[in-house]
Amino acid sequence: MSTKPEPEQRTEHEIKVREVTDYQAAWTERERGAPGAFTIQLILDRGVDEYVIRPTAEDAEVLVALLGSSGRVHFDLDRKVLMFGTTSVSP
Repeated sequence: MSTKPEPEQRTEHEIKVREVTDYQAAWTERERGAPGAFTIQLILDRGVDEYVIRPTAEDAEVLVALLGSSGRVHFDLDRKVLMFGTTSVSP
């Protein structure tokens, strides 16, 4: 049961793009001697939400490098898109 008022709870669920504040990469053995599976758990807005992605080994290597080197990372929950860094639009 949530302790937040209902309007605040609805607002949180309406947010579609969240900041990735932490992540945890893992590898899981599927069957002895068979290829395993990578997962990356994205912790969004300091635990307000989370999402697990299942990249290939090649994609996992690139994603972990980008997550580690980007200043800020955002995740679009609707489109399932990771966005790395921010760029100012001011002149």
